[in-house]
Amino acid sequence: MSTPPAPNPFDTHFANLLRARYAALYVQTYEEGRFLQRLKDIVKNESLIRKTRKIYTWSQTDGLAAEDTLPKGTASDPIDALNAVRKIGEPAVIVFRDLHPFLRVTQSPKSYDIIRKLRDVLPEIKTSEYIKNIILLAPSLVLPDELRTEITVVDFPLPTSKELEANLDQFIADNEGGNITIDLPPEAKERIIRAALGLTLSEAENAFARAAAEGNRLDVGNVKLVLEEKCQIIKKTGVLEYIDTDLIIDDVGGLDNLKHWLAKRNKSWLEDAKEYALPAPKGILLTGVPGCGKSLTAKAISSYWQLPLLRLDVGKLFGSLVGTSEQNMRTAIQTAEAIAPSLLWVDEIEKGFSGIGSTGDSGTATRMFGTFLTWMQEKEKPVFVIATANNIQGLPKELLRKGRFDEIFFVDLPILEERYEIFLVHLKRRIKTKKVQGDTKFTKGFVMDLAKRTEGFIGAEIEHIVVSALFEAFSEERPIQQSDFIKAINTTVPLSQTQAEQILALRHWAETRAVTATLRKPLDSNEEKNDEKNTE
Repeated sequence: MSTPPAPNPFDTHFANLLRARYAALYVQTYEEGRFLQRLKDIVKNESLIRKTRKIYTWSQTDGLAAEDTLPKGTASDPIDALNAVRKIGEPAVIVFRDLHPFLRVTQSPKSYDIIRKLRDVLPEIKTSEYIKNIILLAPSLVLPDELRTEITVVDFPLPTSKELEANLDQFIADNEGGNITIDLPPEAKERIIRAALGLTLSEAENAFARAAAEGNRLDVGNVKLVLEEKCQIIKKTGVLEYIDTDLIIDDVGGLDNLKHWLAKRNKSWLEDAKEYALPAPKGILLTGVPGCGKSLTAKAISSYWQLPLLRLDVGKLFGSLVGTSEQNMRTAIQTAEAIAPSLLWVDEIEKGFSGIGSTGDSGTATRMFGTFLTWMQEKEKPVFVIATANNIQGLPKELLRKGRFDEIFFVDLPILEERYEIFLVHLKRRIKTKKVQGDTKFTKGFVMDLAKRTEGFIGAEIEHIVVSALFEAFSEERPIQQSDFIKAINTTVPLSQTQAEQILALRHWAETRAVTATLRKPLDSNEEKNDEKNTE
């Protein structure tokens, strides 16, 4: 006799419910086969269940069936099946698969008959001579008011990292000796498994197969392909947007203090971090001058940490029906947790929660905000929140309290060294051919001159200058020249002039409340030589 697998928290909890003679349990999951296998392990494990039980299953197509007891097709009608449950003369667990359509009272008059029959049967099996439990197994939760006090809803968790690892090991074993090259050292393997968290076993297997099929390799480079499979989960909810980006952290010019903070916390959701008793980071709030790289940074963190980026637009959560908005917020949170570890980006958060405290929406915004705050404070899943805000004064004070975010970073106007780096990023990204560059040498002196001429310019304006210079050259069908950049600079009125009062107010607020995202240190001589060599 084989030794039953070691129990996990779900197995122990579910076994206790069965032992306590809960008459009906409702398990919502798409993974029918995985749950039934877990149930078999539970009812055969005497240390958990004390007294083993036989499993019966019912579906409308196969009727009521059990090994060596009933042939398939017996009692295919739900009422007949419930009558048959009464007559079972042994300890048993009866699983009703997809009974939920019959519990929708608007479907047909027969729904009332089935609900009434359940209300008749459940009290009887609680006190019957033999211990019996009914399990309603379905992909969606349908619970009529008449049965709310009779049925207990049980969450069946998605596969753990250990289950996914076993699934990946089986996939590797099945493909050994084939055309697929497997290159998964321990850390790479853990990254792929972490990327697959939130998928069902079937979805994970499909993700591994797709990743291996592209290039006939399975290695750490396939993490992004596995993450793309999670995009399907997000699309189905309709309340979150999956952001697919090819930006890297080096595409963000400057903000070295913020980058240093992010580098220290990279990989903190992996198993190695547990040896240091480190919690997963909660999140950051990026505030400051508009157009200085807050949204760009959010996208770059996704590729830097190799985690999926989900964008939450709070405005889209508001619905016209009572309770819809609050349910949308809960769905967004559950989705982010389902695919954790993940990044949840709330862009311009101050606009999303601008209705806090007002009575115009019957307190909907306040309730949604309360749900979001409570989750941020108490969340256990590794969901890293990246909130960006331009108008920090518009944020509720509760959001800025310690414990919501790990840190609040203030993104100011780029200093000289940062403007130099931002120019480098856009020059390298956009000017790639000799035809466009011509004889113009992008030396350190050339780029530094542009940086000096653009004091008070934000990152978005620097990008605009490079684009405008390229349009100037393109319109005349010639290589780009220094005069093109200077003309673009001279015709641009920077935000620091048009919104000088607002920027001054932001700086005043950030003096004692936020950490600067900029590391104010000049380029040293070695960096200057390397940059000059790289830009020529």
